[in-house]
Amino acid sequence: MAYQQRVLVLGGGGAGIGRAIVDRLGSTGAAVVVADLTHERAAETAEAVRTAGGRAEAVSGDVRSIEDLHTMIDTAVDLLGGLDAMVTVVGGQVAFVPAVRLHEIQDADWDTVYELNLRYVARAVRHVLRFFLDQGSGGVIVGVGSVTGFMAAPRQAGYGVAKAGLLSLARTVAAEYSADGIRMNVVAGGAIATAVANQAGAGEDASWIDEIPVGRYGRSEEIAEAVAYLLSDAAGYVTGQQLVLDGGVSSRGPFPG
Repeated sequence: MAYQQRVLVLGGGGAGIGRAIVDRLGSTGAAVVVADLTHERAAETAEAVRTAGGRAEAVSGDVRSIEDLHTMIDTAVDLLGGLDAMVTVVGGQVAFVPAVRLHEIQDADWDTVYELNLRYVARAVRHVLRFFLDQGSGGVIVGVGSVTGFMAAPRQAGYGVAKAGLLSLARTVAAEYSADGIRMNVVAGGAIATAVANQAGAGEDASWIDEIPVGRYGRSEEIAEAVAYLLSDAAGYVTGQQLVLDGGVSSRGPFPG
């Protein structure tokens, strides 16, 4: 498969799923800009890719800040001499706000989850679309989503609502920009055993592994493989879609609370 050559992995690129995506893309020969809240973590990841023979650069900033967000994208363009693709990664709920029923969610917590899972993505997509259009050679966007975006997710309402918005955003991009050679898709993960998930009690030690038909948690590397496919020319006819990696959870539902 041929892969997009200049990719920005936006937010969380220095750990977990983001790190796995950076490592996977670096191994294909893509030039990657790693964006993370912590510059040291982004720099460490970029150095690891370079040590392995790939090309990577590091940037840092807070995706919740529109100034930081635009700066990270613009810097990626400058560092790589252009941009062919962007992957939005950072998100979550359990590590940031309490898991409570819908009527118990505080406005500030709802806003936090919205900012971390949808608002920054919408801002980043709008900004990178302008660049793709000016560049004139198309582009690809992949958003890392969640099965909670399309199935019941007890005590995760804000997260689910935000993740549902990613698919709507991808479908809008498909409808409005396919003629410009621009694609957008979503990778919807189920229970993925990241360090953050484990610390929050939703990873490998969680008691609801029996709810997963395949009998195990997903790996960050599996999400990375799906992202790499959607960025590749092999997925050139795929846009406005959601690729689900959940071990069969959504065939049973609801998502474990």
